[in-house]
Amino acid sequence: MNVKLLSAALATSALFAIAPASAQGVKIGILNDQSGVYADYGGKWSLEAAKMAVEDFGGEVLGQKIEIVSADHQNKPDTAVAIARKWYDVDGVDMITELTTSSVALAIQDLSREKKKIDIVVGAATSRITGDACQPYGFHWAYDTHALAVGTGGALVKAGGDSWFFLTADYAFGYALEKDTSEVVKANGGKVLGSVRHPLNSSDFSSFLLQAQSSKAKIIGLANAGLDTANSIKQASEFGIVAGGQKLAGLLLTLAEVHGLGLKAAQGLVLTEAYYWDRDDKSREFAERFFKRTSRMPNMIQAGTYSATLSYLKAVKAAGTKDTEAVAAKLKKLPVDDAFAKGKVLANGRFVHDLYLFEVKKPEESKKPWDYYKLISTVEGYMAFPSAAESGCPLTR
Repeated sequence: MNVKLLSAALATSALFAIAPASAQGVKIGILNDQSGVYADYGGKWSLEAAKMAVEDFGGEVLGQKIEIVSADHQNKPDTAVAIARKWYDVDGVDMITELTTSSVALAIQDLSREKKKIDIVVGAATSRITGDACQPYGFHWAYDTHALAVGTGGALVKAGGDSWFFLTADYAFGYALEKDTSEVVKANGGKVLGSVRHPLNSSDFSSFLLQAQSSKAKIIGLANAGLDTANSIKQASEFGIVAGGQKLAGLLLTLAEVHGLGLKAAQGLVLTEAYYWDRDDKSREFAERFFKRTSRMPNMIQAGTYSATLSYLKAVKAAGTKDTEAVAAKLKKLPVDDAFAKGKVLANGRFVHDLYLFEVKKPEESKKPWDYYKLISTVEGYMAFPSAAESGCPLTR
């Protein structure tokens, strides 16, 4: 063979060898905390929910196999970006979802904009994701700090909890949750007496809780999540804070943390979730299948990951292509109605759906395993989330 022809053939072979695997399939990445403070909050259970979505969809789309990859970002934005960059550039990942931890989600938003790839945030909370940090291919699915503030914060102020002190996780999520809840408290006639910030994954909350106790605020707002919230509640009990007349507000508390605490410690807590396994027939059917695989009931992060994954695959099918622009457009056009929620996606990428205000049952009120919540009220989607025009997203101006 001519030397030049041989060289050209080898070069062509090399190009095919390094072509992203996703060229022959659809690849979805689950990127979250699988070993740290949020491991129960989403963790490997979110991965299992995504697998369920792929199976329910049929395992392939547009005649191509659907593959899921996962990784632990350890709540470090630089680690998350390094993983995601390799996924996008080398491994051919088409979409990344879950993305627990707001600082991580914001970093992946920037990378996804640069790479023109879709990300669907489920586990992270900051409302900036579809606000000032929005991007054309970014979506926010389960809840956000604005919705939690309207649900839990608004309800407690109206019930007489008109003075607040915040115990806040010292990173983007905590700041956003404190800010959004403070605004709702003040808008409803309440006042904020102060706040204190604690590091992520703290083990000792004593000094922070003593400051909250000495503030004499009626409500101590826990602007944290996962094990930080659970440990805050446990140590607050040891200090006699609730017994002394102050009330704890778990601003981001899910079924996973309530289960870890147990009803004796968690009883009476008011919280907002977008999903509860025992709410209706559709949520129960999904939860029972999830339980058979995991021996636990799903929370809103895990059910939300199922919904995000399923919605992405439906958008790919409707678009007839994996092209990012076409799929993003379909995600914003197609209605959502699944085991997690029913609603629509706005122009800024915010999935708007109802949320629910719950009170944790007393031990004697629980009639069966995982029977933890009683419904107080429904927070309708249009109240929970701002419109696209009001969100601060530059895309909607």
